[in-house]
Amino acid sequence: MDQIIDPHAGQPVRTAGEPLEKARAAVILLHGRGAGAADILSLAGELAVSGLAYLAPEAAGGVWYPYSFLSPLEKNQPWLDSALATLARLSAGVEARGLPTGRIAWLGFSQGACLVLEYAARFPQPYGAVIAFSGGLIGPPGQVRHDQGDLAGTPVYIGCSDHDPYIPAERVRFSAANLQSLGAQVNAQFFPGMPHTINRQELETARGMLRALTEGEV
Repeated sequence: MDQIIDPHAGQPVRTAGEPLEKARAAVILLHGRGAGAADILSLAGELAVSGLAYLAPEAAGGVWYPYSFLSPLEKNQPWLDSALATLARLSAGVEARGLPTGRIAWLGFSQGACLVLEYAARFPQPYGAVIAFSGGLIGPPGQVRHDQGDLAGTPVYIGCSDHDPYIPAERVRFSAANLQSLGAQVNAQFFPGMPHTINRQELETARGMLRALTEGEV
């Protein structure tokens, strides 16, 4: 596909943890705006869950899409569709190496968090976990969504400040309700006065979700 149509095609993917062939589960991590794969991949050491393969794709130019996640969808094209296609390719690659979608966890921060939630809503099926640090579903307020499918009990965690400068609390609530309507088990948690960051409690929650994933039956 032409690079203009698919700007994220061919971008590198950094890895850590176990090789996919030996891992009990895989975590696909998506960085935020202006960051890179190495930044989000550093969470592997913070989470410290054994038995996991970590994969972190790099966004072209350090951004998954150029404008606010609350902008009209067409304004963020073709970058948004390219980013979602990148996730689909990664998922297919992990599955081809022997791990089903029920053994794939999605984790993102900020832009990356918005992207993992959007991917789960657009392509709902039983995933191992969806973990969003400071994010919400993509699209303008008031947009009518037509998501169909079944997340079939997928555990979803959304952690965010109650006054995040980029992620309105109402959008977090809307996203949680949407994913719950698709069959996810959603835990949305607000932290009073927290800046746009990831705190220790969010990491502890994520660690517990990933441990549960590695300890289940393969």
